[in-house]
Amino acid sequence: MEPDKGRDQDPTKDDLPLRANTSHMLVRHYVLDLVLNFETEVISGCITLFLEPGKGAKTLNDLQQIQPLSAASHDLDEAACEERPEKTSSDSRPEQGDTDMSWSENETCEDFILVLDCCDLSVLRVEEVDVASVAAMRSLFGDCEKFLPLDRLSLVLVERLLALPASFWQRQHELYLKCCQAPPPKHAEPLLFHTDQWSLQIRKKGVTFPQDFPTAIKIWYHTSPQGGSVRWTQAQDGSSCVYTMGSPINNRALFPCQEPPVAMSTWQASVRAPSEFVVLLSGENQASPMSDETGLACWSYYVTMPMPASTFTLAVGQWTEARLPGTELGTSMSGPSMDPTEKKRNQDDDLDEGLCSHMEYPCRFATVVTRAQNVIPHRVYAPSGLLQKVESHLLPLLPACLEAAYSLLGVHPFSRLDVLIVPAGFASMGMASPHIIFLSQSVLSGDQQLCGSQLCHETAHSWFGLAIGARDWTEEWMSEGFAAFLEDVLWARVAQLSVAAEEEYLQVKALLRWRRLCDELQNSQEQLQVLRPNKENTGQVRDSGASVVKHALNPEKTFMQVHYLKGYFLLKYLSSYVGQEQFLSFLRLFVKRYHGQLVLSQDFLRMFFDHFPDITRKGLTLEIIYAEWLDTAETPKWLYEESAVWLQAAPVRVAQQEVEKWIPFVRGRGKGSKRKRTEPKENFKEMSPDQKVLFLELLLQEEKMSVSSLRTLERTYTLNAQDAEVKHRWCELVVKHKHSAAYKDVERFLIDDQAMGVYLYGELMLNEDGQQQALARRCFSLTQKGMDPAVHSVVKEMIL
Repeated sequence: MEPDKGRDQDPTKDDLPLRANTSHMLVRHYVLDLVLNFETEVISGCITLFLEPGKGAKTLNDLQQIQPLSAASHDLDEAACEERPEKTSSDSRPEQGDTDMSWSENETCEDFILVLDCCDLSVLRVEEVDVASVAAMRSLFGDCEKFLPLDRLSLVLVERLLALPASFWQRQHELYLKCCQAPPPKHAEPLLFHTDQWSLQIRKKGVTFPQDFPTAIKIWYHTSPQGGSVRWTQAQDGSSCVYTMGSPINNRALFPCQEPPVAMSTWQASVRAPSEFVVLLSGENQASPMSDETGLACWSYYVTMPMPASTFTLAVGQWTEARLPGTELGTSMSGPSMDPTEKKRNQDDDLDEGLCSHMEYPCRFATVVTRAQNVIPHRVYAPSGLLQKVESHLLPLLPACLEAAYSLLGVHPFSRLDVLIVPAGFASMGMASPHIIFLSQSVLSGDQQLCGSQLCHETAHSWFGLAIGARDWTEEWMSEGFAAFLEDVLWARVAQLSVAAEEEYLQVKALLRWRRLCDELQNSQEQLQVLRPNKENTGQVRDSGASVVKHALNPEKTFMQVHYLKGYFLLKYLSSYVGQEQFLSFLRLFVKRYHGQLVLSQDFLRMFFDHFPDITRKGLTLEIIYAEWLDTAETPKWLYEESAVWLQAAPVRVAQQEVEKWIPFVRGRGKGSKRKRTEPKENFKEMSPDQKVLFLELLLQEEKMSVSSLRTLERTYTLNAQDAEVKHRWCELVVKHKHSAAYKDVERFLIDDQAMGVYLYGELMLNEDGQQQALARRCFSLTQKGMDPAVHSVVKEMIL
C-alpha cells in the first residue's frame, strides 16, 4: 500500500481498526472451550479456528499487502502503511517451554501472515491441528488420501468439512469437536505469533500463500480482568456475574477473531463455571449443565446460522428463571393465538418467496414448521430480588411482543430466546444478540409501556441488525433506526390500540424524538451526526479486507442517539410517500430477500425505489436521500414541517393544556400578593407516560418553580411511581430548581437507573451548587465499582 500520508488522529480515541485480513483468509467456524474463574476474573482456555482461503492474495505481489496495519489506522481514502510488528510484548510468549514463538521487528520474511482482531488477551501458544489424524474424518477422504502428500491432507479435509451440505450440520459439528481434540502434526513446531494493541498475527515458516496455510489452528489464551469486551461485576443481589457488553471493540477481548462483519461464521462453545452459576450464550439449543471431572458445570451451545463474531454474547451469573404461576421451569410460555386467516396469509406469503439468497445454512425461513411458529420458546432470567417485578411487567408482555413481530415481519430468524435483566451498571436500556436480549432493570418501573416498547425494540433487532446485518458498521442507522421505527408499530399492536389511537401514539413519539434529536444536534460534534460518514466509500475495504470504523472509539458517541433518531425519521419520511401499511409490507419483503445477508443503505433504498417506481415522479430520488439524510449533518426540511403537524396532535395538546393549568401556580400570583395558593384549583386529566414526559419537558422550560409547586407536582402525579423516563424528567426539574427535599429521588435514580443517569451528573455539576455536587460525588462513590467503564470514564471526568 501507499505510505501513510499522515494525520493527527489517535485511533485509540476515535476510529476502531478492523485489522483481520479477511480477503486472504476467512474463519468459517469457531470452537471455544473456556473456563471461568470468578476469583481472578479471568476466562481461560482455547479456541480452534477452521479457516478457508479467501479470494485475495493469489500472487506474491498481492501478498505484500498482507502485513498487519499500523496502530495509526486511517480512512480508506488515506491508505495506511502496513508496518512490521513492533517489539514483541511478553504477553505473547508461550508459558510452556523456553521457545519464543514470536518474531522480532527486524526479521524479514515472505511468509503469509494471518491477522486476527485481538485486544487485552494473553496468547500462550498457537498450533496447527492435524485433522488427518482424526479417524472420524476418514469418511471425507474419498480418493484424496491416495493422491495427496501427507502435509496436504488436512487442508483438503477441512475444505471438505466446511463444504458439507446444511442438512449435515449435526455431523459437521461432531467432526469439528473431534478435530479440536487432535494433536498437531508430528514434528511440527508451534506456529509463530505476535500480538500488538489491536491484533494477533500468526505465521508458519516457509508458507508463502494463504492456500498453503494451516486451515485448522488452535490458540491457547486467557483474558484480562480489565478486557474491554468482558464485564466482571455484581448482580443486584451482590452475587458475582460476568457478561459481554457489546462494547465498541466487540469481542476481540474475549477471543481472537475476525471482527469485520463480512467474516460471518458459525460457532460451538463449551463454558465451564461453578455449579451454582447459570451460563447463557448465543446458541440455538437450550443448554443444560453437565458436571465434568473438575467439579465444574459445563454448558455447551452452538449456532448454525453464520453471523459476525461481534454478535457472540455470553452472560454468567446466579440468575433465577422467572415464571408465571402454573408454569414449570424450563417450559416456554405461549402467547395469544394469532387469527387463523392472518397466520395462513403469512405462511402463503413465505411459500411464494422461493429459494433463499444467502449462503447455505439450515434456514428457518425455508421450513413449514417455523412459518407457523408465531411465538418461539423463551425464558426470562433475573436476580431473585427482581423476580416479582419481572413477573408483573415483563412475562405477560413477551409472548405478545414476539407474536406482534411475527405478524409484521414473518418467520422468527432464531429458534429460541433468553431474556436477562442485567446488573444495574449496564450502560443502556437494552441490547439484542442472537437468542439473547439484555434488558436494564429500569424497564421494570412504572406501568408496562416502557418495558413493552423496549422489548419491542430489541425484538425488532432479530430481523434488523442480526438476521440482516450492516456490511459497514458506520451505517449504524441500518440497525438502530429500523428498531426505533418498528418499536412504535409493534407496541401499538401489543397494546391493541385502535387505528385513531395508534396514529396519536405515533405522533407523540415522533414529537418526543424530534425534541431529543434537536437537543443532541445542538450538543454533539457535527462529524458524529452523519449517518453515512464514509459516504461513497461506504462498504469499501483495503485489499487485505482490513478497514476502520469511524468514530467507534469516540467516548461521546457511546451516549449519542443521533443514528437511532435520524434513521427513525428517515424511515418515517419514506413511509410518508407510500403510506404506513404499504411501507410495512415492503419491510416484510425486504426481510425475505435479504435475511441471512449483509447490506448497505443503498441495497435497501434501491429496493425501495424499485418496489415503488412512482416515487421518482413525486420528486424523490436516491441522490436526494443521500444529500439530505445520509451524507450530511444538516437537518432535513421535512422534519421542521412535520414537527409542526405533530404539535397539533390531540395528546400533545392535552399535555400543553395541563402545563397551562400549572403555569399560574408555578409562577406565583405576583410580588404584592398576600394570599398564597397551596394547590392549583384545576381538575387534571389522566395522561399516558409519553404525555407525562412531554408535560415535564415543557415545565423544564420555566425559569423558576417554587418549592410548593414542585411538591404539589410530585404528589399530584405520584412521580416516584412512574417509569424511568418520567422519573428522569422529574429529577431534571429537581436539579434545575434546587429542590433539596427531593434530592433523595435524584440519588435513587442515579443508583437504580444508571443507564439513564449520565447527563444528570453533568447537570448536578454545572449548577455549581455545593449540595448538588456533593450529591453527585456521593452517588458516584456508591456506584463506581459496578459502573460500565465507558460511563465511569465520562462521569469521573464530569465530577473530578
